[in-house]
Amino acid sequence: MSNKAVINTDQAPAAIGPYSQAIKAGNTVYISGQIPLDPTSMEIVSDDFEAQARQVFTNLKAVCEEAAGTLQDVVKVNLYLVDLGQFAVVNQVMEEFFKAPFPARAAVGVKALPKGALVEAEAVMVIGD
Repeated sequence: MSNKAVINTDQAPAAIGPYSQAIKAGNTVYISGQIPLDPTSMEIVSDDFEAQARQVFTNLKAVCEEAAGTLQDVVKVNLYLVDLGQFAVVNQVMEEFFKAPFPARAAVGVKALPKGALVEAEAVMVIGD
């Protein structure tokens, strides 16, 4: 018997490919990359980087909550930025969503992201004992 469970919520964008929003294995939740899609319209929320970053973390938060956790349970975040010049902005937005102690993190510059997004984030969350 598998201890793997699919996590899915309509409060975050539906997967746009052959993947799940998140997979829970034991007490660890692996959250797929979230781009700044509005979950209702499935469109990018804005051309503004800061607005996109807020939507990305809002989407991550929704998936965490569906998995019975919170952003404070996140232990690792991977960020993908089309423009590393926006590093300070993403740090500021991240501080609005996460409190110390902050999760471990990587930030990587990429050439392009799905649907023309400027930022994407994926996370690993540990819940329970």
